[in-house]
Amino acid sequence: MNLSTPANQRPILSKPVLPATASKTAPAALLRVSSQDILRGRQEVEIEHNGMLYRFRCTSLGKLILTK
Repeated sequence: MNLSTPANQRPILSKPVLPATASKTAPAALLRVSSQDILRGRQEVEIEHNGMLYRFRCTSLGKLILTK
């Protein structure tokens, strides 16, 4: 009985092989942006996203609101 794998067939592996770029480490940290960097001293800015216009504003109580 011949137990070797023929040249035109790949051996069956017990575990999937991860691509070289895959990693088991935690994903990269989320990007953190200060609202001050977005507003730049203003109370309100407009943000265009996927062809829609949104308003991002800071209230007099310091809360942030995003509206369509």
